[in-house]
Amino acid sequence: MKDSTTRPHPLEFEKPILELEGQLAKMREKAESQKIDLSDEIGAAEAKLDETRIRIYENLSPWQRVLIARHVDRPFMLDYLNDTFEDFCELHGDRLVGDDSAMPGGFATISGRRCVVIGHQKGRNTKENLERNFGSAHPEGYRKALRLMKMGEKFGLPIITLIDTPGAFPGIGAEERNIAEAIARNLREMMDLKTPIIAVVLGEGGSGGALGIGVADRVLMLENAYYSVISPEGCAAILWKHRKHAPEAAEAMKVTAPELAEMGLVDEVIAEPHGGAHNDHRVAGDHLKVAVVKQLAILEKLSEEELMEERYQKFRKVGTWLEE
Repeated sequence: MKDSTTRPHPLEFEKPILELEGQLAKMREKAESQKIDLSDEIGAAEAKLDETRIRIYENLSPWQRVLIARHVDRPFMLDYLNDTFEDFCELHGDRLVGDDSAMPGGFATISGRRCVVIGHQKGRNTKENLERNFGSAHPEGYRKALRLMKMGEKFGLPIITLIDTPGAFPGIGAEERNIAEAIARNLREMMDLKTPIIAVVLGEGGSGGALGIGVADRVLMLENAYYSVISPEGCAAILWKHRKHAPEAAEAMKVTAPELAEMGLVDEVIAEPHGGAHNDHRVAGDHLKVAVVKQLAILEKLSEEELMEERYQKFRKVGTWLEE
């Protein structure tokens, strides 16, 4: 864990940790500058800090995980391409309308395996967010994604999608260019792609915007990501008529990785560094790499027929119903 001088944008529930880190830093500075022995006091402060960290981070509420998933310093798709993949060669355009910077994609290598990587990219400041449209892709982004997936199938390359979006762009232009049709086509075509597909939810997995590149043989989620048909704020606005009830909505909706894994909707939860992936991009990237490579090794052993049948059965089992 980083100290209070380097902690990136602490969240509200992290303030007790921040205060203790500040007190500990002052104690160490005093001991060094005044040449006095404060080892007992420092040891007690460190023990209290460790206890507070464990109490907070091992008992995160669904809403707190949503806040971590949205953290501005959380690693985004292109960060993972730098830390986890090698030799990324970006490809542009859907060959129909244009390119979409919210959905980068292209060829890459992971642990010596060639693959196609596609995902959502957010920005960290106003300029980047305007360029990336806050990670909300247009129809051409989904059509570009499908073009690259078809290319991966043609060359026998596995497909890895990195999901991090509040949802597909809901603007008038996107509707005019048939965003719903673009996503629906991806859902249908991905079910029939004859090459391994792994989807990883990095942060936000919002609605059809996430599902448009989320039909996969293995669905993985980072520990503090969330995956849902609607945002907690959107749900709260519908059910409670006010966004302030978002924490209650997050609790009721079962949006977190552990909850979704328990229901069988997620195949593996990827551990994050203590406090969230934004605290150590390198460790987060290493964990993602290990998980993806492990799943690729399993999927590559399947024949084409076995791969298609397993994918079909995976989605047939999603959801439960009761008959009277």
